[in-house]
Amino acid sequence: MLIGRRPILRRAALTAGAVSTLLLLAGAATAEVLGQPTPGGLGLPATVTEVGAETQFFYNVVLLPIISFIGLFVLGLLIYVCWRFNEHANPVPSKLTHHTGLEIVWTLVPVLILVFIAIPSFRLLAHQVEIPEPKVTIKVTGNQWYWSYAYPEDQGGGFSFDQFLKPEAELKPENGDVRLLSVDNEAVVPVGEVVKLQVIASDVIHSYTIPAFTIRIDAVPGRLNETWFKAEKEGLFYGQCSKICGKDHAFMPAAIRVVSKEKYAEWLVEAKKKFAKADDGRMRVADERDAR
Repeated sequence: MLIGRRPILRRAALTAGAVSTLLLLAGAATAEVLGQPTPGGLGLPATVTEVGAETQFFYNVVLLPIISFIGLFVLGLLIYVCWRFNEHANPVPSKLTHHTGLEIVWTLVPVLILVFIAIPSFRLLAHQVEIPEPKVTIKVTGNQWYWSYAYPEDQGGGFSFDQFLKPEAELKPENGDVRLLSVDNEAVVPVGEVVKLQVIASDVIHSYTIPAFTIRIDAVPGRLNETWFKAEKEGLFYGQCSKICGKDHAFMPAAIRVVSKEKYAEWLVEAKKKFAKADDGRMRVADERDAR
């Protein structure tokens, strides 16, 4: 009976090894293209923030090895039990119902594992939620199905604009446009500066997510939530609404362009002129609606 089971055990061991290798590769691999998904990519997307690097380190170095070890250990234990205690190999079943030492072990070990995970987890959580003194503050409003951005006047802004998905007919791949991600008006922030986002919604619950910044925060009507990031590289970074918020949920991307401090100052001047007219038009429409 033992000889007949050896091929089965060998195949199970090979399968377990392949699964563990894939898990480790999935955790270690990152997307090659910054700011947007990579077709066929494995693992977490490339990040450009310190918090993002800490998050990926925590996942790849702490969580994934523990998860992989537990999964392989349980698989091996199941295979051993099936081989050692099946009806043919063990025709007289044991009547053992309790084992004090074993019960202590299987209670204490999971507790120790959770404590080991909790220490870096709480440190990372504190880094995520404690917002440093921001250089730029932007109010982001989720609408069905687009985003609105408002830059405060005391930081050189004093304007707001809407961000819609760019129609497919207007896409120019030669200019870097990406289907279902490119937008008409990109939000712009300076590189290497702390940016605070104040996020709210005007209708239903949305979720503002930029994977490269490792930020994801709910936009809730009547509630102002806050998050932050500090991008260390320039580029265009995409995100999407991560809440199922209605029929056009799939067509609600977000895009933030990170530029140098000099280019950001230039953009503020240009954007103030560009979007001031749009703000005036919205105010006139609102006044006419109120008058009616």
